[in-house]
Amino acid sequence: MEPSILASIDSKALGAELKRTRQQRKMRQEDAAQIIDVARTTMIAIENGDRRIRSDELVKLARAYGRSVGDFVRPRPTIERFTRVQFRAPLQQSDEEQEQIDLAINLMEDLCRDYLELEQIAGQPLIRAYPPEYQHSGESLEIEAENLAQAERSRLGLGDGPLPPLRDVLEQDVGIRIFYIPLDPWKLSAMYYYSDLIGACIVVNSKHREDRCRWSLTHDYCHFLADRQRPSIEFNDGYQRMPGSERFADAFAGHFLMPAEKLAQRFNGMKQQGPVRTRDILILANRYGVSLQAMVLRLEKLRLLNTGTWDKISGSNFKTQEAQRELGLGEVPGRRDMFPLHYRRLAIEAYHEGKITEGRLARFLHADRLTVREIAEESEAAPDTSGVQHPSGESSSRRARGDISDV
Repeated sequence: MEPSILASIDSKALGAELKRTRQQRKMRQEDAAQIIDVARTTMIAIENGDRRIRSDELVKLARAYGRSVGDFVRPRPTIERFTRVQFRAPLQQSDEEQEQIDLAINLMEDLCRDYLELEQIAGQPLIRAYPPEYQHSGESLEIEAENLAQAERSRLGLGDGPLPPLRDVLEQDVGIRIFYIPLDPWKLSAMYYYSDLIGACIVVNSKHREDRCRWSLTHDYCHFLADRQRPSIEFNDGYQRMPGSERFADAFAGHFLMPAEKLAQRFNGMKQQGPVRTRDILILANRYGVSLQAMVLRLEKLRLLNTGTWDKISGSNFKTQEAQRELGLGEVPGRRDMFPLHYRRLAIEAYHEGKITEGRLARFLHADRLTVREIAEESEAAPDTSGVQHPSGESSSRRARGDISDV
């Protein structure tokens, strides 16, 4: 590598990128310093941009970090750091949890920058169909949440029944960048970020069941609709005194996923057939793609079940997963791939068109070369019928009775 290339690169930007990459590899500064045979203080200076890294040092670090030198010296989109991402409620987390959260934020930032880079390479920016940011009218929280949920269902042509896989709708018909990533700590449900350059991005914890992922995604979609400029982290730790923005997002999720009128019709139809049991509600919850708890609490709020029904069920020995297996209820349908369909298509097309190398494709897809080679070969053989967003902006997403306990 020519020394002149490094001389033309901003040393602070390069140092920050080296630091972020090292942290993602969970490597200490002492370990990185040993790789290039310098003192830890020198490594700190390099990462702070106070000491310019030499070409041989960069080659060694790139190899140790599992990256190519080009990843550090190639011009890439410049985006603001996601330093404004914050918790929506007062939380206490350990130093280890905070370190895990910082890594998750860095990964979210990298994915968004990779997405922008792919768009620039392909000349196909993500088409946004964003509604104006919602302005609160001063009515009660529940009324406003229901009105917003109804308006969004109408705008997206979703009717008033159970929703199709929600991720595809929000990616293809709204233009939100959605990633499913295994996040630690486990309590971390989702992260939301917005900027004018990137647009809206939501990261969902793929370690959770799909019904919980759908709730987290809908919750953060409400933040996009009604609190757009305030990035956040959703962190479930049992904290009850939630601020108004969180209570509004949860109310929106309930109305959006389980519209009152149609749900009441379905529930009353069940009652006409005989006493409603927990298993009946479990089937209904599966139909709507939500958890048993979410469905029971929603029915309580609609006064279709007595207040305290969920407490009664949770206090019994009702085994939800066992009942699901006995009833033949599969996992709530949903695409759980790490990347949006549009992102994946852009990466594979760029590779087939010779715009990126196999190594860069592997980096974009976070996979080894053998895996991406197989992906590329399969995509060449298969027609594009996935309904991903194309430059035109069009998308194809436009559309047992039990006896364990009475409720």
